[in-house]
Amino acid sequence: MKILLTNDDGVISQGIQIISRILADKGWLAAVVAPDRERSGMGHAITVDRPIHVRTLDPGMFSAGATAYCCDGTPTDCVTVGLSMLFPSADCVVSGINQGPNMSDDVTYSGTVCAAMEGVILKRQSVAVSLCSRPGDSFKHNMTAALAATAVLEHVEKNPLPAGALLNINVPNVLVKDIKGFKLTQRGKREYIDKVKCMKDPHGNDSYWIVGEISDERCEGTDVTAVNDGYVSVTPISMDMTDYDLLVEMRSGELDKKLDKSLNITK
Repeated sequence: MKILLTNDDGVISQGIQIISRILADKGWLAAVVAPDRERSGMGHAITVDRPIHVRTLDPGMFSAGATAYCCDGTPTDCVTVGLSMLFPSADCVVSGINQGPNMSDDVTYSGTVCAAMEGVILKRQSVAVSLCSRPGDSFKHNMTAALAATAVLEHVEKNPLPAGALLNINVPNVLVKDIKGFKLTQRGKREYIDKVKCMKDPHGNDSYWIVGEISDERCEGTDVTAVNDGYVSVTPISMDMTDYDLLVEMRSGELDKKLDKSLNITK
């Protein structure tokens, strides 16, 4: 495989530097295109209100032989520019290692996962990988996440994913020897308690901080349960967000004809 590597934590993140060396050792790493600074929580944002600037990095930051760039845009911008202009021969996108989990509903906010989604849109095999560390953790076991991702990529190399799908990998923040195994999972459910906090700025005006305490619903077979139990979670994500059951129900109720009637439309 020829892998385009990106992330949302920026080029100086320990996660992307560690996984770049593992991918290079496998002979897979072709190029790194990552944001020039922290871009977490950007989701699938693209930059359309200004030009995007890219500059070449000293390859010593990553591994010998791999071309490296930093981009002043979003993670999605990195993949779009990377695959369209800088390295169009890449056949796989790896996004990560994110320094923190990307599970449950957070995949919709995640720059890491959405960068992989952009790879799918551009018809490449795509994988997102996150280390489920917390701000207070004394050590981040990025090597564990890199090795877990490599195991998944070895499978993907031999068994390509179907069009329109990516794999979202979440790895417990423990030593490799303490990983209990891999589990194939579905997206779980997560709530944020007191998600928005109000505070005063220096001028006495209200300002708002989007934050909150995480409350995960523990259901068997989900990503959050697998990781909390010490397993690497591997979740297939489809880009087709159509609710087919609801579509069938709406068609059977002839909703389209009812809506036509409300606007006096005749066909």
